[in-house]
Amino acid sequence: MEKISKLPLPEAFLDFLKENGLDPSVYSAADSTPRYIRLKTGNEADLEEIEAELKCKLEKVVWLSGFYSLPPDIKIATSMAYKQGKIYGIDAASGAAVSVLNISAGDHVLDLCAAPGAKLCMILDIIGDSGSVTGVDVARHRLAACRTLLQKYALGDRCRLFVADGTTFSLAPLRLLLDPGSCNSVLQEKDDTFREWTSRIPWKERKRAMKARENAASKAIVRSEHPELIFYGRHSGIVGLTKEEIYQSVCNSEVSSSGYDKVLVDAECTHDGSIKHIQKFENWGWTTLQRRVLDPERTDSVTNLQLKLLTNGFRLLKVGGLLVYSTCSLTAAQNEDVVEQFLKDNASAELQEIDVAKNWPCKSGRIPKTLRFDPLTSKTSGLFVAKFTKLAI
Repeated sequence: MEKISKLPLPEAFLDFLKENGLDPSVYSAADSTPRYIRLKTGNEADLEEIEAELKCKLEKVVWLSGFYSLPPDIKIATSMAYKQGKIYGIDAASGAAVSVLNISAGDHVLDLCAAPGAKLCMILDIIGDSGSVTGVDVARHRLAACRTLLQKYALGDRCRLFVADGTTFSLAPLRLLLDPGSCNSVLQEKDDTFREWTSRIPWKERKRAMKARENAASKAIVRSEHPELIFYGRHSGIVGLTKEEIYQSVCNSEVSSSGYDKVLVDAECTHDGSIKHIQKFENWGWTTLQRRVLDPERTDSVTNLQLKLLTNGFRLLKVGGLLVYSTCSLTAAQNEDVVEQFLKDNASAELQEIDVAKNWPCKSGRIPKTLRFDPLTSKTSGLFVAKFTKLAI
């Protein structure tokens, strides 16, 4: 077994890297890759106070607004700044993926793989008091953690969260539901409309949820015919609507003009580009790595899932809108290969130049206009990023 820095990598994983043309030396940055935080908008004046509490200097990330780096051994979870929602942990590469979306005031944004929620928080922080964000994830417990983050950081006012399969999710952005000219328009107010969201669940609803969990045989991932709405903000557009109105699928004829303005598909992957994730296998056991990363059937399943997620996210994008596809894998199979197949299958998809990245510490992917972050060159976690727009054809 080869030992790289303080992170011992098993032979099976080294073989996996070799088969995918990846340099094991990227994992030598395990002890030197900084921790990154984002300062929530409006808390800039508290920077010195936060530094005093953490007992370290927060280095401004000059290429990414609102981001700061700090030594990897600094713990932020016990700090008052973290508990009070002034800062949150998010890798700079992940923040870059959100920045590529170029979110503007009033945008309706879809985060198709929202958990664990850091990117979702950043999106909501950017849109401020206009537009809307729809977060989707197939794992209920992970999306519930997103809900906790939104409440902690007071960022959920314009957000709705659905437990749903991202490959088939088909609900419209809220402007479509509220547009009088839409086939899904709200024609009249009814008695069974949603009131303001509350975390206090009525007894009958708790009983139904308990029965549903029993029927699901305690599975961690909940799959159902219809999305499950587990959170909605006061100004997310849900209040005043009925379930029938909320759960109507988007009409394909309307997507071109009234689909989502921006879509983020930060797809499920093998996470081999995340040093911190790989480090966890030292505690979880390397047999878990074999099952989650190295199993060929698992990898094939993941790439199929990624293509389906990308395809469905693009289907829900309006003409002229932007979609970002990203993974924290370093393999071409989960990145460039997926992009090439997607472009082959979708004539209206056009890969876009990522102009904002001209001064970023990243490299070009195998396909022109795509980006790759890696621990050695970027001092971030590994991440692949591609940006698309939808053409009218």
